[in-house]
Amino acid sequence: MRLTMYTDYSLRVLLYLGAKQDGKLSTIQEISDSYNISKNHLMKVTFELGKAGFIHTVRGRGGGIRLADLPQNINVGTVVRRMEDDFHLVECFDREHNRCPIAPVCGLRGVLGKALHAYLAVLDEYTLEDLLFNREGLREILNT
Repeated sequence: MRLTMYTDYSLRVLLYLGAKQDGKLSTIQEISDSYNISKNHLMKVTFELGKAGFIHTVRGRGGGIRLADLPQNINVGTVVRRMEDDFHLVECFDREHNRCPIAPVCGLRGVLGKALHAYLAVLDEYTLEDLLFNREGLREILNT
């Protein structure tokens, strides 16, 4: 399974904010510069992260973003489920658009469904805090 760039950027934003000392505000521009990724992409990502309740946004001069909760309360599996647009690994996972003629008798769907379930179950075992085991290293690399 491959995560979308959108989910990848979402996790990177959360890592950046989690590495920040004392929950200080960060700007999208800072994060964009640290990762060398598009500010426009990050604006969309942060909007969705805010809507989902993962980050808190402060508007206006001196504004920015920060985590809305403690890193130990942000589950990686929950983030991935919220940020991914679908988990249609193969055509038959999408009932509305499935045109595969062997879908009714194919064993692949069950195997891939089990694999997807296992994948998400592993992500559910981790929180953002678990990913921040080396905050100092992250701060150094990201210049936070």
